[in-house]
Amino acid sequence: MEKELAGNRKYLAVIYGVSILIPVVVAFLILFPGKLSFTGSWVYALPGIHAAVNSITAIILILALMAIKKGNVKLHRALMFSALFMGVLFLVSYIIYHSSVESVKFGDMDHDGVVSDTEKFEAGLSRMVYLIVLASHILFSIAVVPFVLMAFYYALTDQIVKHRKMVKYTFPVWLYVSITGVIVYFMIEPYYL
Repeated sequence: MEKELAGNRKYLAVIYGVSILIPVVVAFLILFPGKLSFTGSWVYALPGIHAAVNSITAIILILALMAIKKGNVKLHRALMFSALFMGVLFLVSYIIYHSSVESVKFGDMDHDGVVSDTEKFEAGLSRMVYLIVLASHILFSIAVVPFVLMAFYYALTDQIVKHRKMVKYTFPVWLYVSITGVIVYFMIEPYYL
């Protein structure tokens, strides 16, 4: 029992460490772009790829839910690993993009990096809606990481009761993050160069 508890603490420490490291690294790269500086026009295609990855993730999550409801644990597990892979793919791509390119601002019609009062007025209420959706997307995407990792840990260590309790709340948040990622992209897409 004591050995099992020590093992749990080790994995929990890794999960919490990763959960803290990810938003810190992403925030650093967004606030101080140019650290990795990937060049080429291919970098500008990444936001569209992010939307595609988020769409695929949402579909995979729904299919995984359907699989487990039908009792197909093997398919559920495969789909969840696919969703986790898509999350990692998204994160790597997101870091590459935001470390290489200045963030696009909603309403910046002249692409000067500043949203003037005139541009804010022209964007109207849609800018506020965008900012609210974006803020909720970012906050939930940060908050869901440790819960996703814990859910995987519980599933892989056959702690199914804990896994079920965890995914009761984690699943809808992860799905929300995936869907709002697509919405955010389509809302800001007209402002890309």
